Amino acid sequence: MELNKNVITEIQAIISDAQQRAIRSVDFERVLMYWHIGKVIFEEEQQGEDRAAYGTFLIKSISKEFQPVMGSGFSVRQLEMNRQFYRVFPIANALRTQFSWTHYRLLIRIDNQDKRDFYIAEAEKNNWSARQLERQINSQLFERLLMSNDVASVLSVARSEKHPVDAREIIKDPMVLEFLGLKREAAYYEKDLETGIITHLQEFMLELGNGFTFAARQKRIHIDGDEFFVDLVFYNRLLQCFVIIEIKTQKLSHQDLGQLQMYVNYYDRYEKQEFENPTIGILLCTDKNDTMVKISLPENSRNIITSKYQLYLPTEQQLLDEVRREIDKLGNDGKSGI
Repeated sequence: MELNKNVITEIQAIISDAQQRAIRSVDFERVLMYWHIGKVIFEEEQQGEDRAAYGTFLIKSISKEFQPVMGSGFSVRQLEMNRQFYRVFPIANALRTQFSWTHYRLLIRIDNQDKRDFYIAEAEKNNWSARQLERQINSQLFERLLMSNDVASVLSVARSEKHPVDAREIIKDPMVLEFLGLKREAAYYEKDLETGIITHLQEFMLELGNGFTFAARQKRIHIDGDEFFVDLVFYNRLLQCFVIIEIKTQKLSHQDLGQLQMYVNYYDRYEKQEFENPTIGILLCTDKNDTMVKISLPENSRNIITSKYQLYLPTEQQLLDEVRREIDKLGNDGKSGI
C-alpha cells in the first residue's frame, strides 16, 4: 500500500500552524510580562516624593537585583522601556495579541498620538511584520499621506472607518523605493527600475498602499494597428478599479501625461466592467512640474496621478521641506488662479 501524500501535507500544515501559534503565544506572554513589570515600576515610582530621582533609583535597583540572574531583559534600558510601555499602553486588554515586543518597542518611540494610532491600525489591518512596520515608520508613511490628506481622513481610512474613494487617499507622493537597491548617483533606464520593482514586488505593493494586486507587466495593447506597451498594471480591490503605472526616469513632460491618459482611456473602454470604477493612471517620475501637470490635465482630474519616487529613505527635514513647498504651491496657485 502507498501512503496518500495529501495526508502527509495535511499533517505538516497542522504541525506548522501549531508551532506558529505556540511562538505567538510565548511572544505575547513576554509582552504581558514587560507590561506588568512596567506597571509595577510606574505605580511604585508615583509613591516617591521626588519622582524623577526615585524612578532612577528604583530602576537601577531592580536591574542590579535581577540582571545577574535574568540577563539583559532586566537592563536599565529595558526596564525604562517597560515603564514607557505601560505609560503609552495603560490598558492590558487593549494590547494586540498579533503584535510582538518588537512591534511595541517601535510604537512606544512614537510621541505623536495620531501618528501612533495610524501605525497601530495599519499594522493590525495589514498584518505587518515588525520589519515591515519599522520600514513604514522610517519611510515616514504617515507624513507622506498627510501631504494630500488631513489627519482625520488618514486615520479613518487606516481604521477602515472610511472606504477610500479617491486614489490620493492611499497613493503617496513621494514614493520611497529604497528597497530596489538602485544608487542615486548611478545612471539607469526605465527598464532597470521596472525590473527592480518586479523583483521586489511585495515591497513595492506595500509601498503602493492597501488593496493592490499585480495584473501585468509590459501589457501589450493594440490601437488601430499600432502596438503599445503599458509598463505595469495593478488592480485595487478597495477602489475597485485598474491602476496603470508608467515609469519615467526623466523629468515629467506633457507628452508623458498624454500617453498615460490614452492608456487609461483604453482600459476604461475595453477592459473595465460596468460595476468597476474608472481606471487610475500613475506616472512615477524623478521630477515633475506641478503647474504643468495641472494645466495639461482637466480640472479636478482624479484619474491621473503624478508621484515622484525616491531611491532613499527621506529624513525628517527633507519631508518638512517638502510639506512647506506644497503649502507654498497651494498659496501660489490661489494667487495665479490655477
